[in-house]
Amino acid sequence: MRLQDNTIAFSTGPACEELLPNGLRVFSNHVPHVRSVTIGVWINAGSREDPEELTGLAHFLEHAVFKGTRSRDYLEIARCIEAVGGYIDAYTTKENTCLYIRCLREHAALAFDLLAELTGSPVFPDEEIEKEKEVVIEEIHSIDDTPEELIFDRFDALAFPRHPLGPAILGTEEAVDDITPADLRRFMNLHYVTDNMLVTAVGNMTHDEVMRYADRSFSGFRRGENARGAARGFSPHDYSPFAAREKQPFSQTHILYGLAVPRDDAFFYSLMLLNTILSGGMSSRLNIALREKEALAYTAYSSLTLFDDVTLFNIYAGTDPDNAVKAISIIERLFDARNLSTITEDELRAAKNKLQSALVLGMEKMTRRMSKAARDIFYFGRHIETEEKIAGIENLTVPDTARAAAYLRRHAGQSLLIYEPDGEGEDRDTRAVS
Repeated sequence: MRLQDNTIAFSTGPACEELLPNGLRVFSNHVPHVRSVTIGVWINAGSREDPEELTGLAHFLEHAVFKGTRSRDYLEIARCIEAVGGYIDAYTTKENTCLYIRCLREHAALAFDLLAELTGSPVFPDEEIEKEKEVVIEEIHSIDDTPEELIFDRFDALAFPRHPLGPAILGTEEAVDDITPADLRRFMNLHYVTDNMLVTAVGNMTHDEVMRYADRSFSGFRRGENARGAARGFSPHDYSPFAAREKQPFSQTHILYGLAVPRDDAFFYSLMLLNTILSGGMSSRLNIALREKEALAYTAYSSLTLFDDVTLFNIYAGTDPDNAVKAISIIERLFDARNLSTITEDELRAAKNKLQSALVLGMEKMTRRMSKAARDIFYFGRHIETEEKIAGIENLTVPDTARAAAYLRRHAGQSLLIYEPDGEGEDRDTRAVS
């Protein structure tokens, strides 16, 4: 953090990266003041690697590995780590898959072994796989009942109609139902290889200990046949600006406004700062304009999503149908590049403080440390110390944010998706918004 004497005082603890002989990348961050360790296995493959006809495959695989390995059935997988007070979980994004365990440091060997089994020797029992399909289909239904999540999935589908970023992470019911154990094995053989994987360990373990456990548990993993990392590509033509309304059986009108631009790391910190100015807390522009001044929305926020090759910038709000036109007008005004370019020095200082504090506070959570390191390594190719990010934010100027706003205006048209209430449950209707 930047203190009153203008010095930076923060330490993330020693962080190290090293390759095992088989090419598996291992990251460790020793935090001696905690008694736990958080261990993760990351695969640089998510839903954008799904076969076109099997959307949801990467996410379903994340579920399927828990159905049994060569040495443990699904009950033993859960019991062995929970019996020692540990916690195991997993998730899939559009670009990555993560399985992780939090436990006391004395149970780290078990955690490494279990994660290696899940990602290296799952057996996909037919009966369990068929049951898990029903579980994932229920997960899809839960998204359908959650407008705030559903609208983001639909926005991506309309914005990227011919690109792998378009389909939802969970896929469709029909695609999930078609997945076979052979499909799961093919995906694993292609992506669950050392060139495409990362092991992270954060907490009370030295780097030597982490490397010893990782080598013992993961030495049998093989390299891939292709170059390191998933091959991904994006061009401005892959994004299709749109305006659409859709009828949904919800009581509110839900609004999602935004755009997509090609990745440009020169604007990395500036875009984070603009996002903070728009929606970083109760004093942010979005909260003051939509909630405090006009009382138009209970939930309203902006989001910045950084993919390998494209950046999404969105504003979401839920409002009463009678207030939708006014809310959209305010959102469009706030997102206009001329307004984003008009930032005072006080506003800039406050946004810097919020971003820098968020980085520091996040490092107090071991799962956050782990995920931050993995995102850095996959996105930038290296772990970036928090001090370096704090300095990058601190060096921003008002002209820097103005250039980032101009970049948004220069490279992409805005898109707008509106979910309108439909109390009678009519079929979904999509049409241009004037």
